[in-house]
Amino acid sequence: MAKITGLGGVFYVVKDPAATRAWYREKLGLDGEYGPQLSWSEETGDQPYSLISHFKESKYLEPGNPHFMINLRVDDLDSFVTLLKSRDVEVLDFVDEGYGKFAWVLDPDGVKIELWQQVEAP
Repeated sequence: MAKITGLGGVFYVVKDPAATRAWYREKLGLDGEYGPQLSWSEETGDQPYSLISHFKESKYLEPGNPHFMINLRVDDLDSFVTLLKSRDVEVLDFVDEGYGKFAWVLDPDGVKIELWQQVEAP
């Protein structure tokens, strides 16, 4: 059965993407073709994981910017889209870019979720 396999990324709007990427590279040591990229295969901890946490109200995220999109990795996007439709989830769009397949849905709070099946190594 198709399933989500991990966090693919977090996407948000900034004034100057090149400057923000430079900051991540210079200050945090994170670099990548499309932005800071983390390779979980380099994690040495026992059972490493990523977390998506939901807050009703919290100062924990202040003064952060609330506009973002969550990208989740999927092992078989075609089958997962079929599964979503069977669960009455509206799939906003589906594209095959060759290097990867993508589909988009909204969660109950209107947060955009991008589903991604990686086809090629970066």
